[in-house]
Amino acid sequence: KAGSITQTHKEGSKSFVYLSTSVTDSPHHDHNHHEDQAHHKANPDRCDGIEFDAIVPDENGHTFFFKGDHLWNGFKGPAQVSSAFFKELDNYHHLGHVDAAFRMHNKEKPEKHDHIYFFLDDKVFSYYNHSLEEGYPKDIQLDFPGVPSHVDAAVECPKGECNSDSVLFFKGEEVYNYDIATQSVKEKQWAHLPNCTSAFRWLEQYYCFHGHNFTRFHPVSGEVNGVYPKDSRHYFMSCPNFGHGGEANVPKCSEVTLDAITSDDSGKTYAFTGHNYMRLDTHRDGKHTFPIARTWKEVTNGVDAVFSYSDKIYIIKGDQVYIYKSAAPSTLIEGYPKSLNAELGIEGPVNAAFVCADHHIVHIIQGQKMLDIDLSATPRVVASEAPLPISGIEAGMCSRDGVKVYVGSEYYHYETPRLLAFSKMLQEPKTITPDMMRCVE
Repeated sequence: KAGSITQTHKEGSKSFVYLSTSVTDSPHHDHNHHEDQAHHKANPDRCDGIEFDAIVPDENGHTFFFKGDHLWNGFKGPAQVSSAFFKELDNYHHLGHVDAAFRMHNKEKPEKHDHIYFFLDDKVFSYYNHSLEEGYPKDIQLDFPGVPSHVDAAVECPKGECNSDSVLFFKGEEVYNYDIATQSVKEKQWAHLPNCTSAFRWLEQYYCFHGHNFTRFHPVSGEVNGVYPKDSRHYFMSCPNFGHGGEANVPKCSEVTLDAITSDDSGKTYAFTGHNYMRLDTHRDGKHTFPIARTWKEVTNGVDAVFSYSDKIYIIKGDQVYIYKSAAPSTLIEGYPKSLNAELGIEGPVNAAFVCADHHIVHIIQGQKMLDIDLSATPRVVASEAPLPISGIEAGMCSRDGVKVYVGSEYYHYETPRLLAFSKMLQEPKTITPDMMRCVE
């Protein structure tokens, strides 16, 4: 990797981007005051097409993109000097660069969880709240035995996405899977993956950055699905003449209509509309829209209803039911899709469906009636049926604060499914707000 002024050859890097004609031979070059001043004036522009040294979110979800001694705070805005945010970095390597960085995921050890780790040569720095922890920097081997020095990239991988809470380190074509609990390292080669100069986990997806491009990969197998590489400027920053359209199409809240909404056992909440879905629980990372087929690849034509039960997500489309494991990456259960009749004992179409936590009843809304089906019974049949006081329901979800059913851009809130079914008084509808969905007033 090349810093914006400092040329730093990182082992395994294939491509270099020079942002200035003035370079030194070493990241440890002894700058004088005038050189520092000149250095800071040479603010790099990531819209020129930059190969980042590291990309990492902090404990509040603010994402930092590093290049040389500069960084960008978030997906918009100009470069700033790194030491303005992580001032101790200056004290140790005089306006150089970082090799790699990741945010620790280790809920078993709260004193480490959400800390940022920076790697430079054979040293590691640990930060929390943008302050260097006492005792750092340390030799990498003291904190991460078996991990080599001069790594190219690093990214955290929580249990459920990897087999255990882990960190993936990249160096050339080598990938080192570091198990946080056992401190063991498994080395593998993902020759099909470009040499990553930075890596980033965002909304449970994994990205290898190389040059000004990125490639999305599976954190366990390294498998790449889809058409890659893609230009980072279209997706991870706001640049003139770049963009993939998503940021320009934020609808008014009064125009939002849902096809389905559900929350799984781990608290992940998904809203579906058309061919896209949105995660609503990712407060640190923001609300973003993605194609449904990106996560549930067999579902290519939108959804009619979705509900979660027993660590699985049930997606209903027409007279078909698709069942996926909730854990990332979503995997279609063998033998599916099946017909609605075979799975739930009913005929379609279905307008909405929901299950309340710790219950076995799926509440199916068809037109202006609600069918209750016991998911623990075999065979599954309709146990009860009730008329509803509301017509036109298109989506519904049950959570700790009760049941919400959506009609257009409005929703009705009831404490229980029973109150929804047997309420004699039609409640006043509430409107969808920007706090709930990605929309504007």
